Amino acid sequence: MNAIEVQDLRKTFKVQKNREGLKGAFADLFKRQYSEVTAVKDISFKIPEGEICGYIGENGAGKSTTIKMLTGILVPTSGQVTVGGFVPYMEREKFVQNIGVVFGQRSQLWWDIGVIESFQLLRKVYRVSEHDFKKRLDELVERLELQELLNRPVRKLSLGQRMRCELVAALLHNPSILFLDEPTIGLDIVVKSEIRDFLKDMNREHGTTILLTTHDLQDIEALCSRVIMLDDGRIIYDGGLEELKQRWGTGREVQFQFGAATRLAQLVQWTEGMPVTWTAENDLGAKVWIPLELNVSDVLARVVGAADITDIKIIETNTDEIVRSIYQSGSADKPEDKIAALQEEKEAAHV
Repeated sequence: MNAIEVQDLRKTFKVQKNREGLKGAFADLFKRQYSEVTAVKDISFKIPEGEICGYIGENGAGKSTTIKMLTGILVPTSGQVTVGGFVPYMEREKFVQNIGVVFGQRSQLWWDIGVIESFQLLRKVYRVSEHDFKKRLDELVERLELQELLNRPVRKLSLGQRMRCELVAALLHNPSILFLDEPTIGLDIVVKSEIRDFLKDMNREHGTTILLTTHDLQDIEALCSRVIMLDDGRIIYDGGLEELKQRWGTGREVQFQFGAATRLAQLVQWTEGMPVTWTAENDLGAKVWIPLELNVSDVLARVVGAADITDIKIIETNTDEIVRSIYQSGSADKPEDKIAALQEEKEAAHV
């Protein structure tokens, strides 16, 4: 069963055009001019229950607009959307009982009162019974180690402490679907790791469906098996992260440290017939570039048995570079895939 279903979703905004100069400003007082900007352009996707899906794109690509429509904050211009079986903007009171939302740059906690008081207020908003609230709160507080923070005013929390409390606030009513918009923005690496581990546990133990938007691709790699990539309001890729690496990755680099001097010519000889590229820093260190079509283990088998190796480091395809290349090209199809598609169209036209 699908937790989220989106079909031909579109959102258009009217934006005021400001005319130049004093004369233009005066004219705007009496007759304003508007232009239309389409932020989301007829996108469609489905997210099954229990999936963690990454929703990524550059600034202005339409990510936040999509999330706001999925959470009922914005009404779509056209298209259909259901989340947890509800139409978000039409059935808000029932709908919000089933979702949790964390916006990294906005807080749902009250600034000047204790954290536990904010949680109590949210309990009443979501109409959670006292028994269920206590059970759920104890579980979340223990898991995120918030015991010493509950009586502090929110304004006295560090960013990392506040974000852990924001997660608890979003999960107090035990929603089946969780929307996360930049949940780790500005956090240090330790807190990021703690939040990622917590989200993986929530998904595994409770089957929580998670839609994650972020600019930190390490969040995507740590949490998501599937990624939806948005560019200029359109979906340019929807599929597995590993598949994306396979399609766009150029290869892997293996770095060797040797216990005895090993000449570059010898390394080349050991891997003769393989489409690899060797470079040497000195007699005790070298690295080899291995294309994706070749197994790393095949190269290692030739070198490990012959050389005195003290250390090996395998550097996988860099996801940041892959995503940057896709955005620069404007498509998730590799150049050779586009050429093949055009050739097929030409051949079909001649038939």
